[in-house]
Amino acid sequence: MNKIEHIGIAVKDLALSNTIFEDILGTPSYKTEIVESEGVSTTFFQVGPNKIELLEATREDSPIAKFIEKRGEGIHHIAFAVDNIEQEIERLQSKGYRLINEVPKKGADKKRIAFLHPKSSNGVLIELCQDEQ
Repeated sequence: MNKIEHIGIAVKDLALSNTIFEDILGTPSYKTEIVESEGVSTTFFQVGPNKIELLEATREDSPIAKFIEKRGEGIHHIAFAVDNIEQEIERLQSKGYRLINEVPKKGADKKRIAFLHPKSSNGVLIELCQDEQ
């Protein structure tokens, strides 16, 4: 793992949350993107070397909608940048970690992603991110 790539925050109202985070961070978001496969609309903020991703569900059956229904708004996941996502998946599986995605998929912000199941990581949803090549 290279660094924390971003922290994902589940929100009910992306427009309202964008205003709140613009006020708090003192900077506008640099990118908004819809990820159809995940049923989310995302906004990214750059905070020094780190990023914050706000995620709003675009459909009721999306993972974000289910998360908010169960736990409410708040931190959804922590993403770590990796150089080779396939090797990281293999390394973690060999250590007994359960993955939600055993094969990387396309994510937001031009990333290939895979998630570890939170039952394997003390209840924290971990995302592995690799830049698309």
